[in-house]
Amino acid sequence: MFFSFSKISRFPSQNCYGFCSICSCKQQLFVSRIHSYASLLTEDRIAASYASENPNPVSPLNSTKFCTKYVEKDGSGDTKNGHYGVEEMGIKGKYRFDHYSSNIEETEEKFVALSEPEELDDEGDNEGSDGDSHLKVFYSFNRKGNQTEEAVRISLDGVEDELRHPLVKEICRLIDLRSAWTPKFEGQLRRLLRSLKPVQVCAVLRSQSDERVALQFFYWADRQWRYRHDTLVYYAMLEILSKTKLCQGAKRVLTLMRRRKILCRPEAFGYVMVSFSRAGHLRKALQMLNLLQKAGVELNLSICNTAIYVLVKGNKLEKALRFLERMQVVGITPNVVTYNCLIKGYCDVNRIEDTLELIAKMQSRGCFPDKVSYFTVMAFLCKERRIDEVKELMEKMQKDSNLYPDQVTYINLVHVLSKHGYADEAWEFLKAAEERGFNVDKVGHSAVINSFCQEGKMDRAKELLNEMFAKGCLPDVVTYTAVINGFCGIGDIDQAKKLLKKMYEHGIKPNTVSYTALLHGLCKNGKSSEAREMMNASEEGWWTPNAVTYSVLIHGFRREGKLLEACDLVREMIKKGFLPNPVEINLLIQSLCQEGKTHEAQKFMEECLHKGCAINVVNFTTVIHGFCQKDDLDGALSVLDDMYLNNKHPDVVTYTAIIDALGRKGRIEEATEMAKKMLHRGLVPTPVTYRAIIHRFCQHGRVDDLLILLEKMLARQKHKTVYNQVIEKLCSFGKLDQAYKLLGNVLKTASRIDANTCTILMDSYLKKGDPLSSYKVACRMFKRNLIPDLKLCEKVGKKLLLEGKGDEADKLMLMFVERGHISPQC
Repeated sequence: MFFSFSKISRFPSQNCYGFCSICSCKQQLFVSRIHSYASLLTEDRIAASYASENPNPVSPLNSTKFCTKYVEKDGSGDTKNGHYGVEEMGIKGKYRFDHYSSNIEETEEKFVALSEPEELDDEGDNEGSDGDSHLKVFYSFNRKGNQTEEAVRISLDGVEDELRHPLVKEICRLIDLRSAWTPKFEGQLRRLLRSLKPVQVCAVLRSQSDERVALQFFYWADRQWRYRHDTLVYYAMLEILSKTKLCQGAKRVLTLMRRRKILCRPEAFGYVMVSFSRAGHLRKALQMLNLLQKAGVELNLSICNTAIYVLVKGNKLEKALRFLERMQVVGITPNVVTYNCLIKGYCDVNRIEDTLELIAKMQSRGCFPDKVSYFTVMAFLCKERRIDEVKELMEKMQKDSNLYPDQVTYINLVHVLSKHGYADEAWEFLKAAEERGFNVDKVGHSAVINSFCQEGKMDRAKELLNEMFAKGCLPDVVTYTAVINGFCGIGDIDQAKKLLKKMYEHGIKPNTVSYTALLHGLCKNGKSSEAREMMNASEEGWWTPNAVTYSVLIHGFRREGKLLEACDLVREMIKKGFLPNPVEINLLIQSLCQEGKTHEAQKFMEECLHKGCAINVVNFTTVIHGFCQKDDLDGALSVLDDMYLNNKHPDVVTYTAIIDALGRKGRIEEATEMAKKMLHRGLVPTPVTYRAIIHRFCQHGRVDDLLILLEKMLARQKHKTVYNQVIEKLCSFGKLDQAYKLLGNVLKTASRIDANTCTILMDSYLKKGDPLSSYKVACRMFKRNLIPDLKLCEKVGKKLLLEGKGDEADKLMLMFVERGHISPQC
């Protein structure tokens, strides 16, 4: 729940002069405010008459700078939804006065914590729809593109400035305190909300680090009395959500706009499309085009570019090309953004020739490629280490398009090459940029140095570092940290320490990342105790260890077998407010169990659990497995009970460990009940579960009980080789007669795996001195059109001859002859 729950009573009577329960002001003041708002109606109508239409679209692919506010008018000049806008002396504000009856209805509503609006029925949201259904949007395209609605364009350039506004800061502070909210805080926020301009509401939404919190605040504000979101706020919210995977939230905002009769530009649908695309729902993203068509919104170039972008990101390049053809048929001329999306799509599928051909065709179509077009191809070629082609493309860019690579182009190429581990080539482009007079800053140099360090080429990294000093481009803490990490990676800790001292000599203070890199190198070289002493002296070095620093030392102590020191370090870490994650805890638990200290592992896990660490089912399972390895079933079952008490539900791995331990001790009945309990909880047995049960039941000769249990398990999850495993396991334990009885279950499928199983059974009979049974198995294989191993059958035939059973030996060889595997002469 985002906001506290409160109830608002109805309006008091007009002659009541008590405090209003809604706005905490006197009722007389409340009535006077109503009259003051009513006096603004005339001014509002005058302001609305000056609204002008702005057809320039805002591309959802780029950062939005402008949004459009629409004022729909009826015959009387009043807005249809009862919202009135006033613009005085250059100050854009929004004053709203809804009908009295609607206000009464809103006051009766409860302040439910950010309830989301109900979603309209999905229009065209059928997953089984045709793959090219998104092209149907062109059927009703109006070439004239008539737009009769008036529009007022509101600039969003001032949103960044509004982030520093005291009202915006105060509202953001209250939102951050939402976990400890009281009705007093909510009332304070409600009063502040009514004082905000639309651009300030947008600033509040954009200032939230978590987009989900911004969406919750949007819903809460929309339910407040005497407040309605401006169109500007809707578009700002959609823009924020388009950068996330919160596709359902984006669609609900769009649905709310349609319910409120707010005119939806194609860009609004584009924002939702991009959000669905980020979430991996390509079909739903494209179905927004059908929703746009049914809403009566005309296509424009912006929404078409968005559709092509979504198709390319979804690896549907052919559909994107068909979409482009349909655009041109209906008269929508693609621009450079359209072609750049297709260029990116060609590069993603490694069709570089088609990419170059498309760039050549752009000029003939009157759309000249820009630097982004060429750089997209260059970046792909850099990833493939095709440096010569990159240079050729740069020359072609200058010759054909009269575009010269600038400083940004070179720096981007340096970063791409460095990122993919091509440090030598990156250094070449860095030199080429400097030869052309471009200044590559310390960030570009640091990228190349880091790439050299990751490859272990520390000589080249030191050489480039010295060049930076010679050029006057002084390295920063990031550059030094990369070199320190490189020295630690090759085990040269002394050089790393010397470099750390040089940082102080050059007036650069190492930060936590620098020291953590050095500590990591010490731990990798078995010097965890020295790393521990260095971390204890961190206050003298003016740096503070973080969670990563503690994790590095914990893993170092664990690798050296110093588990008690590692556990003490975890406790210290928790005291400092850094909670280890379940993976780190599990590594320590596993190491303790491997050394036979299972009880210590259990106590350590319980201690972490009580101190607020996120203990999951894997941690419990590791402790249970440790007890099972020591044949301490009482301890394992005790931990299993603790799992239920802590609301941690055991998974199939947990049950498999306990079933295997019970079977090893011969407690077959308890193992059977545990397996049934696992199935009852809806867990699907894994191949490991099958192998464990088969091994233990066959080991103790409980074949009948095994078959009954396997039937129940197979009813939940089919497993083709279960009976093969049973026969092979029975053969390994020398229980051949029981294995022969199950041979019919195996020969039903008559696959190659079944032939291998029969071969194992034949060989087991032969080793036992029973060649006749091997002969019977071979005959059953021939009946199922399975050919036994010829060499094995020759051994069986020889054994049969020695026992005086020549007829069976002749028949066995004759079956090979009949099937063409042995010539009659042989």
